[in-house]
Amino acid sequence: MAMAQAQGRSTFGWLVGRRGRNGFDLTDWFAYGFLGLGVFLMLGPVIWLLLSSFKTEAALQEFPPTLMPMATQTVMVEGFDVPLPLFRITEGEHEGRVLAQIRRVGLNAQMVDPADPETRITVNIAHREPVRVVAVATENYTTVFTRFNFLLYFWNSTFITVVATILTVLFNSMAAFALAKYDFRGRTSVFILIIATLMIPPTITLVPMFLVVSQMGLVNSHWGVIWPAIATPTGVFLLRQYMLTIPDDLLDAARMDHASEWRVYWKIVLPLSAPALAVLTIFSVMWRWNEFLWPLIVLNRSEVFTLQLALNSFQGELQTAWSNLLAMTVLTLLPITIVFAFLQRYITQGIAQSGVK
Repeated sequence: MAMAQAQGRSTFGWLVGRRGRNGFDLTDWFAYGFLGLGVFLMLGPVIWLLLSSFKTEAALQEFPPTLMPMATQTVMVEGFDVPLPLFRITEGEHEGRVLAQIRRVGLNAQMVDPADPETRITVNIAHREPVRVVAVATENYTTVFTRFNFLLYFWNSTFITVVATILTVLFNSMAAFALAKYDFRGRTSVFILIIATLMIPPTITLVPMFLVVSQMGLVNSHWGVIWPAIATPTGVFLLRQYMLTIPDDLLDAARMDHASEWRVYWKIVLPLSAPALAVLTIFSVMWRWNEFLWPLIVLNRSEVFTLQLALNSFQGELQTAWSNLLAMTVLTLLPITIVFAFLQRYITQGIAQSGVK
């Protein structure tokens, strides 16, 4: 029990730690305020997106907007086939009563008491306010699966992301292994040339890449999205710097035991580079999953669209179904969030050790 409490204090001690001995120091207030502001700026839009995805189309058009998914409460009244919205009267002889609105005519509304449906009451629209309740519009999510081929778009994005990530890790790790552990003429020049490509804006290479992909017949193919981006200078740099920390004596001992170069790479270098590989995997998944511009150029048919292109297709010229768009956006964020949650502990470790020789 005492050990568990000690582990708990060590794990969460940074959350309650402070510089002042008898209370909060001024720097503590600044630190907590700065961290709180950072959390609000980063998580605020995500929370708003999640809550808004449960709002109806009418609730999304309201001004001023509300954080929670709210809607006007309705009630079934005898003699009417559809539910009527409820309003609370704020002024006049009926002040304080809750009435159901039948119809609105100009500046007046014809209303009825649900307990007395035979009596009609006329109320000025300025003297009433809607009765608001929390209303979760789950149909926003079900509509995504019934009206739109969400599972097809999800499979397209998953296929491109998984295959591209595997090839990215494989090709970048092999290049990093050669640049880190092989001594050949021009090694430094090749490494500098690879890093120098980071200074080239990606938009400059779009036209040449499209011409190559078009000549290879990969337009409107998932492979046309995958192949051009599997070799990344960031991945080569990250893995090369990490592999420099692996002792050469370990690799020489494996070669003395008649291990082939492929076996040295596959059985020794890759397992020892797991933290850096995890970091590259996270980066690659985020790059491929969120990629929009290149798939927009290569993919023209809706059956090969990724989720990002499908989200863009939701925006019509005259009208946009914002409720469905927000729901699909939340579903699109879930996979990348899950991957990041499981692998995020490797990010700091992998990046930190990549710069140590």
